[in-house]
Amino acid sequence: MHDPLSTPVLPALDGEPGSRPLRIGIGGPVGSGKTTLVGALCTRLRDDWSLAVITNDIFTSEDAEALRRAAVLPLDRIVAVETGCCPHTAIRDDIAANLDAAERLEARLGDVDVTLIESGGDNLTAIFSRGLVDVQIFVIDTAGGDDVPRKGGPGVAAADLLVINKIDLAPYVGSDVEQMVADAAARRDGRPTLAVSLAADTTGARNGVEPVSEWLVSRVTAWQN
Repeated sequence: MHDPLSTPVLPALDGEPGSRPLRIGIGGPVGSGKTTLVGALCTRLRDDWSLAVITNDIFTSEDAEALRRAAVLPLDRIVAVETGCCPHTAIRDDIAANLDAAERLEARLGDVDVTLIESGGDNLTAIFSRGLVDVQIFVIDTAGGDDVPRKGGPGVAAADLLVINKIDLAPYVGSDVEQMVADAAARRDGRPTLAVSLAADTTGARNGVEPVSEWLVSRVTAWQN
């Protein structure tokens, strides 16, 4: 019997490294900070690379509109996919709408280095198909409870990078950040985990987006070279 919490083996996305934009999937529960992370990465990296963003919502384009209002990228570089279904279905099981959006956006812009694809808010079983993205980031937060990494699931266990967000809130919600990091390490087989506070980020802050952007730079550099 299939274990729904096991780490699935997924096919790799077509295309040799460097032959097309690197596609980064950003997933996680509702309110964990996915859109905040996308915006912060765009602001941090837009002067160095050509970026594009695809957001997912079930019936709206709210996340895309939030990024447009924040002016993190030119408006034509941000598109929304209204999935009309469970978020994990559109990033894992039936990826056609997202894959079509990525290919169309990259073809229209013509100079994209990195495409960020943000999932709609989902649970710990959510993971991107490797037919859609090359690299996956999963975002959780201290306000969701410090038992989340211990619960595991494909999102926590299998993402290339796990981000534990809102560490500034931990004292107010009774979460133990060190324990969350330790529990994550026990489930991630050596994959990296970063504990940060994205909303409290300032330029160059070590607990803001900077560690995440440094990790992403290393992945893009490896992809392009």
